Amino acid sequence: MTARPARRPWLRRLLGLLAIVLIAWLAWEAITWPSVRALATRPPATTAFIERYKARERAAGRTPRVEWRWVAASAISVPLKRAVVVAEDTSFFQHHGFAPKAMREAVTQALEDRKMPRGASTITQQLAKNLWLSPSRSPLRKAREAVLTWQLERALSKRRILECYLNVVEFGPGVYGAEAASRRYFGKPAAEVNADEASQLAAGLPRPREWHPGVGTTAYRRYTENIRRRMDRIELPGRLLQ
Repeated sequence: MTARPARRPWLRRLLGLLAIVLIAWLAWEAITWPSVRALATRPPATTAFIERYKARERAAGRTPRVEWRWVAASAISVPLKRAVVVAEDTSFFQHHGFAPKAMREAVTQALEDRKMPRGASTITQQLAKNLWLSPSRSPLRKAREAVLTWQLERALSKRRILECYLNVVEFGPGVYGAEAASRRYFGKPAAEVNADEASQLAAGLPRPREWHPGVGTTAYRRYTENIRRRMDRIELPGRLLQ
């Protein structure tokens, strides 16, 4: 019987180097991983999307002008909460962070259109992305999003998740959160936004830099009208929207 040849030294060195890189990467992830539980009791100092907007403005030679004002859930009108849930995630109060049915439908539609899947993220997933991640759709970024979504659903109540989302999501260029958007577009606090105004704000969420109140494009107007009709038709648990 012939002896098995010794493993080549370069292969051992390569495996050792890969192990060191993997350990260093895991250590870095652990050190820089956001404190999800802290969000249950206090608002974030900033968000990944706000910082990205600032960097983009500076790169263009402009001074960043961010409109952002955090308010409690009780200071956001029920119609605005309803409009956002209807527009972004109708099963929000039923799922645990992920909506498999919506994902399957998005993938099926993407295959038919021969495009990458879009529009299947839940409100919890979007919150994780807005707070801590990039718009990239790489597998690694999606993996981080999945873990953060899982943590958010276990550390925060549904009411708190929705409150956080409404306070950080982008409603227009440099406009973040329901309070800043309500004052910017309608000249009043988010607590006073009615159903028609709420549908206009919610309709801009997929494309906030292009769609927001005051924009007159046909696509934006039709989407606003669609959300308004769905607000009257879709039932949501009222006590969780208070």
